[in-house]
Amino acid sequence: MSRNARLGYKVRRIRRERGLTQAQMADTLGISASYLNLMENNQRAVTVPVLLKLARLMDVDLQSFAEDDEARLAGELVEIFADSLLREREVKDADLTEIAARAPNVGRAILDIYQAYRNAREDAQALAERLSGDGGSVGVETGAPPADEVTDVIQDRANHFPALEDAAEKLWRDPRLDGGDLYRGLVDYLAQVYAVHLEIVPADASPSTVRRYNPMTRQLLLSEILPPSSRNFQLAHQIGLLSCGKIFDQIVAGTKLSTTDSEALCRVALANYFAGAVLLPYASFLEAAHSLRYDIELLERRFGVSFEQVCHRLTTLQRPGAKGVPFHMVRVDVAGNVSKRFSASGMRVARFGGGCPLWAAHMAFLTPGQIRTQVSRMPDGNSFFCVARTVTKGGGGHHVPTSTYAVELGCEISHARELVYADGISLDNVGIAVPIGVGCRVCERMDCRQRAFPPLHHRLDVDVNVRGLSAYASPHLEANSGGGRK
Repeated sequence: MSRNARLGYKVRRIRRERGLTQAQMADTLGISASYLNLMENNQRAVTVPVLLKLARLMDVDLQSFAEDDEARLAGELVEIFADSLLREREVKDADLTEIAARAPNVGRAILDIYQAYRNAREDAQALAERLSGDGGSVGVETGAPPADEVTDVIQDRANHFPALEDAAEKLWRDPRLDGGDLYRGLVDYLAQVYAVHLEIVPADASPSTVRRYNPMTRQLLLSEILPPSSRNFQLAHQIGLLSCGKIFDQIVAGTKLSTTDSEALCRVALANYFAGAVLLPYASFLEAAHSLRYDIELLERRFGVSFEQVCHRLTTLQRPGAKGVPFHMVRVDVAGNVSKRFSASGMRVARFGGGCPLWAAHMAFLTPGQIRTQVSRMPDGNSFFCVARTVTKGGGGHHVPTSTYAVELGCEISHARELVYADGISLDNVGIAVPIGVGCRVCERMDCRQRAFPPLHHRLDVDVNVRGLSAYASPHLEANSGGGRK
């Protein structure tokens, strides 16, 4: 479906959300009701003058027309209907794309129902395992996991919270904050403004906690195992909790978080966002990112933060009129679990199940500590430029194991030349692109040697006498898919 077609549906949704008839809205926009009808049904283009009138006369954010929320929703619906529970229905991708564009609330309702089904299935499995063991009880959740709900809140807002950016900038304007020594400035600010006193505690005194705040004694405890960048982050995080409570309440009130756990986790995520905005002030960080051509390691050194903190902050640079490159970011562990996901680049990250083993993030584990680059191409033909590197978090001592993750940062291929990492890479050479997918369950690539599971949207045609490139791709499927791709 063309972008202009989706715009027509958006105009219709705006009218209906405001309770207007076509005649009323047409009168406001200075066009005929018949022309508006044609526009809403995609028989006439949504012109720039109409968009500008929508913005000026009806208080419509034009950014909502640029954001491709429908594409993300359509991708998640495709993922759902690839489930074995629904694949017999043979719902076409084009139908799901139209649902996402014309009736997004219906699409989101399908997501909610499917999530509830998955949770019920997992709870039933957990209960069966528990009963077959020690006979204990197991809790039952009815909504999406809190972490997934919070991720959706962040994704829906393009990982940009203007009110928290303003609060961080206000903090920097306070004369009590010493920009020359950020650590000392944050410590003094907490003491002078909130009467909160910091104590660095030995690792053996609190082995399982790196930060603890006692609101009764107004004492903040930080573990000695935290490196300087993490200490600054936790100090800023605490300031956010103390100073941005009303902002957090307003943001949470505008969501559909289903549990108190989700709301609490959302406040933690918002305090983390505030801390990142304090350590990496928007204007100066954006300027540095442009001038250094997004050299992550140089940005680390300039601002005294970690690799992951830089990558996460780069995904938040979405201020109207002062935007950075739209990135996606994924963090995975050695088992392939995705613990952070956000996409402004347009690359889909699996919501239900594991990711593609060919992502740059997984490849980064082969060369620990080194930045890897990758030109990748999704089955729909969209190409991306990605960088990935492992990051290690210390456990606090010789006998405490470290945690290793891989962080991937990527952008649509048209932005790649803005990154220093693309120097010397022939981006126009389609032959260097790694064919990736969202995940094995929904990937259309039948010629992938890394396929771990059979595709749910293809019927297997197994020939016991022939071994294909993978255990789940027979020569018949490869021949029918036109060279290995459907």
